[in-house]
Amino acid sequence: MSDLSGMSGLADQLIAELDERLAAADAALAAGYPGERPGRQPVHTVYVPADRYDAGLVPAYGAAALSVLDAHASAFAALVADDHVVARVRSKLATEPVEDLRVDFEDGYVGKSDADEDADVERAATALAESQALGTAAPFGGIRIKCFEAPTRSRALRTLTSYVSTLASAGGSREGWVVTLPKVTSVDQVEAMVHVCSRLDLNFEVQVETPQSILGPDGTALVARMVHAGGARLTGLHYGTYDYSAFCGIAAEQQSLEHPVADHAKLVMQAAAAGTGVRLSDGSTNVLPVGSPREITDAWALHLRLVRRSLERGYYQGWDLHPAQLPTRYAATYAFYRSGLPSALRRLADYTGHGRHSTGGIADEPATARALAAYLLRGLDCGAVDAAEVVGGCGLSEDQLRALARPRG
Repeated sequence: MSDLSGMSGLADQLIAELDERLAAADAALAAGYPGERPGRQPVHTVYVPADRYDAGLVPAYGAAALSVLDAHASAFAALVADDHVVARVRSKLATEPVEDLRVDFEDGYVGKSDADEDADVERAATALAESQALGTAAPFGGIRIKCFEAPTRSRALRTLTSYVSTLASAGGSREGWVVTLPKVTSVDQVEAMVHVCSRLDLNFEVQVETPQSILGPDGTALVARMVHAGGARLTGLHYGTYDYSAFCGIAAEQQSLEHPVADHAKLVMQAAAAGTGVRLSDGSTNVLPVGSPREITDAWALHLRLVRRSLERGYYQGWDLHPAQLPTRYAATYAFYRSGLPSALRRLADYTGHGRHSTGGIADEPATARALAAYLLRGLDCGAVDAAEVVGGCGLSEDQLRALARPRG
């Protein structure tokens, strides 16, 4: 008994010593890796040049998407091969065609003078306030400014401050609003953006468009340092398909979301962001569903496959550049969540003790249970699945699912 008592005392002493020794590491882990960011993540970001944006753009994009879908209904149905998914896509396009909208003052906005940009800033900010008042704005939004390199820095800051001021004066809201910082080449630029956003009370996302963002001159993954330099104001990392590929010397014909240089960059981004609450977004494809019926069908097939590919690799958001890409964005997304729904419900029900059937010998661990809960929540958030089928299928309420998916949130 005396030996056991002594060992118990030693354990208590070691616990106290390690708690003290690891206190700083514990605090750093909690601060740097808080877990998944709570709340809904949009499935895409639609980029619109600032000079083309107006208060009616979101419903106009929905109408245009439905029009092209109607004009090629048979081809779309054949590609999707699921009437239920097609019906959900049509409903989404009629009610919430754009989840996240970025008014672009960078690469999509070229050949404009300072006077043009000043005018478009005021007009676009006023139009956003108008669309919010009408209830037709996208639930998430923001602007993309020019980069913080010396030649464009002052223009970027004038655009940002003027837009924020005009939006406030017009009675608009910045809830769910974010600023995209493109072509980031250094941690210093991220720290500078934190300073700006702290002054303006904004959040921002970094666009990974340069190899310098991935690999620093010392051989380290610079994007990881950027994530932690961004702190709580950095909400996302967005991959820039064509700038990044071009910087790497990839010929235009081979530039793609699935090129090996893209996959390398995105894997590094994924590892750097894991556990930090910074979300990931894949880039775009510039092959648009326009032209002849064959060209539209081929572009749809490509987009459908690329969106599904991104989802399977843990990139739950991507860019869309044209209204005709919206049908395949939602079709691929809905099919992804619906195809895995029965298995996810069964496995989660068995894990929590609510199940009545065997999962076929799968012994899920807590981390996988969190991933299953997050998968179901993403499906709910985007409209791929309904609350009744999820709650009824796994035996957990939405609140219980959220608690399981984000235990540290």
